[in-house]
Amino acid sequence: MVFARPALYDDTTTRLRRVGAWARPRVAAAAACAVVGLGLIGGAVTGSWLTGESAASGGTAGAYAVTGALWHSVPVDRLFPRTLKGGGAGPGGADRSWTRVAVAPDSGCRAAFDPLLAKALAPVGCLRLLRATYADATRSHVTTVGLLFAKADADGMRALRNRMTEEGLDRRTDLMPRTYAADGTLAEDFGDAQRAAWTLSVLPDAPVVAYAVSGFADGRAVTDPEPAAEAMDGNDSAPAQSGLGHEAKGIADRVERTLRKTIADAERDA
Repeated sequence: MVFARPALYDDTTTRLRRVGAWARPRVAAAAACAVVGLGLIGGAVTGSWLTGESAASGGTAGAYAVTGALWHSVPVDRLFPRTLKGGGAGPGGADRSWTRVAVAPDSGCRAAFDPLLAKALAPVGCLRLLRATYADATRSHVTTVGLLFAKADADGMRALRNRMTEEGLDRRTDLMPRTYAADGTLAEDFGDAQRAAWTLSVLPDAPVVAYAVSGFADGRAVTDPEPAAEAMDGNDSAPAQSGLGHEAKGIADRVERTLRKTIADAERDA
């Protein structure tokens, strides 16, 4: 698998795609608005997103209207913070923290998923895929987190969400997201064979599929990958014993929560 050159962006005013000089003032303005908006997030709409419930009547339509533009207008550090805090996110309720080691250039979805998963996701389309890779505080685990911005409407996303649940598509080892192995980083040896645990979810009120996949930073292969939910049950598998289920779930939850806040803010201000 060939990976795109990593975009190691650490500028809060930089978008996920490379931006020419002509666009920088507009990007800076967008970043400033994002910072201001972040401090104002709250209220019933945000609360409904955090609990996975629909907002008041019309909320879903509003969220769908604003989400499609977010992938190119929100700063990198807003969607994928440089550091993530995971209070109680580890095994036994232990605290966790993660540092971003690379951000992938925004892209399409080609080669980002195992073939059968790509086929399952195809009905909702792929507007854009955003990805970043994080390392844990011990630098022994790496996790790629991704946000697939889909083309489908609410009915299409609901159908995918129902199918995922009813058919258990998010628990099959032949339907896994792939990693982002950025050259020159701690994750450069993080490929298909190193995937240990993963989580995949279709957001209830926006055209987005969120996922995370974790593994060992030393490049060791894993022969028994498990869905994060199973790996968190404390069985004797390598993903469970190493806490990699907690890594995938903890990072995915926090990135998804940040996205939900961003969408709620954009919906209110639209």
